[in-house]
Amino acid sequence: MIIFETPRLIIRQFTKNDLQHFFDLNGNEEVVRYIRPAVNREEAEKSLLWNIAFYASHPNLGRWAVIEKATNAFAGSFALIPIEQEKEKLQIGYALLPQFWGMGYASELVHFGKPFFFEHHFQDILYAVTEQPNLASQQVLLKSGFTMVGNMMEGSKILIRFKFHRP
Repeated sequence: MIIFETPRLIIRQFTKNDLQHFFDLNGNEEVVRYIRPAVNREEAEKSLLWNIAFYASHPNLGRWAVIEKATNAFAGSFALIPIEQEKEKLQIGYALLPQFWGMGYASELVHFGKPFFFEHHFQDILYAVTEQPNLASQQVLLKSGFTMVGNMMEGSKILIRFKFHRP
């Protein structure tokens, strides 16, 4: 099921057939170093199935597959999900395979993901969270109109919180 499209990308629900893609992304330490620990194939399968089940109980929320239109290649994931420590607050997120870095896809996902969020959710603020060393994602968020609103701790990691108000 397609969630939304951008000029160059299709954002759709993951299916069980995406296990290899899901593992390639979430098992890649370089990709997830600022998100969570990399997973093995068994953990990826469990997470994928949980994610697919999440769609049914949380309309217009979840982690979705990002497909490059020109090649039909799996490029990564895009997410609208609750903040772990504050479930009532929703955050935008993305992860791309290294071969898709530096192509403007993260900015494109955020640019088109914001109106999707506000069209389908009643909240007036969309959040984003990055680890302090993740300067590339911080630049994407700032360039996309998010403002930095402070830090929070997750274990020993310093996370920076961003927010974007409903237009």
